[in-house]
Amino acid sequence: MLKIWTDGSCLGNPGPGGWAFLATDGKNVATRSGGDANTTNNRMELMAVIRALGAARHHSCVEIHTDSQYVKNGMTSWLKNWKKNNWRTADKKPVKNQDLWMALDTAAENIEIHWVWVKGHAGEEYNETVDNLARGAAESFR
Repeated sequence: MLKIWTDGSCLGNPGPGGWAFLATDGKNVATRSGGDANTTNNRMELMAVIRALGAARHHSCVEIHTDSQYVKNGMTSWLKNWKKNNWRTADKKPVKNQDLWMALDTAAENIEIHWVWVKGHAGEEYNETVDNLARGAAESFR
């Protein structure tokens, strides 16, 4: 199974932001990162997973490690109802970042995803790696 760590970072919220992912099959490790000059932390968290799944499109099963409860809960709990309610939350407000949620939903099609929440900034090696890459990508826009 391909294991993926993702993270998003924002210097100010909104502000310059970065996303990053690390993927490993147990033998090889690959990283990617990028960013945006004016964005939010949640958008970068979403973009990290979208980009990771795009790179993993030839895999039918992946394990995503994220420190974002927003992304994990969105995909495992909220998304089904948002779609059923025409992209409205339980209190009838439009879903924030709908464009990226829709892109993530599409990217996740035909991939079995196992979600693993990791505590951020707690010394977990690959989580720290993607945190540093995302922060570096955000800083490149300063």
